[in-house]
Amino acid sequence: MEKLKIIWSNQAKEALRKIYEYYKDKSLSGAKNVKSDLLKAPKTIYFSKQYQIDDINPKYRRIVVRDYKILYKEHNNTIQIVDIISTKQSPDILKNK
Repeated sequence: MEKLKIIWSNQAKEALRKIYEYYKDKSLSGAKNVKSDLLKAPKTIYFSKQYQIDDINPKYRRIVVRDYKILYKEHNNTIQIVDIISTKQSPDILKNK
């Protein structure tokens, strides 16, 4: 089985940075752990349809990690990480992502 290439969008990178900064204010080790978990999760994708279609954004699939969902799409054996969204946000806010 060919390994899928993972590409992070600028939006997803920025979301990851903001999440890290949020946790860093509380605990540096906690921030590192959350960031590590979020970075590792996409590496568990072995085939593009492995995870569920997102309820709110059905054009994407999602991986749930802690209080976040990582939205991704697949094209030509490449997984594009589109965004990381807090699951604590209002569904109305999430629809506009």
